[in-house]
Amino acid sequence: MAHGPLKLFTGSAHAALAREIAEHLGIPLGAARLHRFPDTEVSFQIDENIRGTDVFIIQPTSSPVDQHLVELCVMIDAFRRSSASRITAVIPYYGYARQDRKDKPRVPISAKLVANLLSAAGANRVLTMDLHKAQIQAFFDIPVDHLFAAPVIIEHLARQRYGPVTIVSPDVGGAERARAYAKRLDADLAIVDKRRSEDGTAEVMNVVGDVSGRVCVLTDDIIDTAGTIQKAAQALKDNGASRVIASAVHGVLSGPAIARIEAAPIDRLIVTNTIPMNGERAGCSKIVVLSVARLLAQAIRSIHEETSVSKLFV
Repeated sequence: MAHGPLKLFTGSAHAALAREIAEHLGIPLGAARLHRFPDTEVSFQIDENIRGTDVFIIQPTSSPVDQHLVELCVMIDAFRRSSASRITAVIPYYGYARQDRKDKPRVPISAKLVANLLSAAGANRVLTMDLHKAQIQAFFDIPVDHLFAAPVIIEHLARQRYGPVTIVSPDVGGAERARAYAKRLDADLAIVDKRRSEDGTAEVMNVVGDVSGRVCVLTDDIIDTAGTIQKAAQALKDNGASRVIASAVHGVLSGPAIARIEAAPIDRLIVTNTIPMNGERAGCSKIVVLSVARLLAQAIRSIHEETSVSKLFV
């Protein structure tokens, strides 16, 4: 290949996903050592020759976001200085993506800053999944392959045979995603109209669409504190929904999220493994985790072989 042999490495953010991707690719993970000094500085050393190789680094920038982001930059710098032919940062979950614009006076556009950091560190390419806003791709001056987890989630939903289904967007901004799901599943579409207060709390105002007596599937890209999903689920139940299923690509699930999901009238919360489900999240019986490892492995293989990645897009 033009960029040499394929090499796969991982940071500390999600080693389990990296091992699963390596298994799909039929290659071992690269040999490297990553540890922290007593003052928390990160140290990284590559334990094999990677001169002239095509390196892919698996590292979602999930919590602790800053720690994992710095790890990724340090790893990229090490591969650049070790003469890798090409370095692709594989970021299943792109932290800071929600800070993509100046929505208040005197605030940063942190999603752009992160793009600059990755480029400055030496990344030649980025592979990511379900960015909060697709236009974040334009923040990079290097190629970005933007995958979607929709095929994985839709395939799972199609196997469940729920009966009459309505796909529901928890807000107006997610209507396009919900419409795509509804089209693929031959389902109806509804939207929860909400108003967000000054402190960021979501207040459900109205359900637009027919949900009475139907299985409602709430779809979102990120579930963080789960306040929006909890209130949207209650609004659907109040409007006669027979069951409520929630789904999201990235299960951030911080703060009171697990308690809210347990208390909400939600039968299941479907998420993918772009972020590791550990600790309290692993103990929630409502959470179903779907793997995107095969999808990411297919994209890595296509990038390495210089073949089209567009067949993986939805």
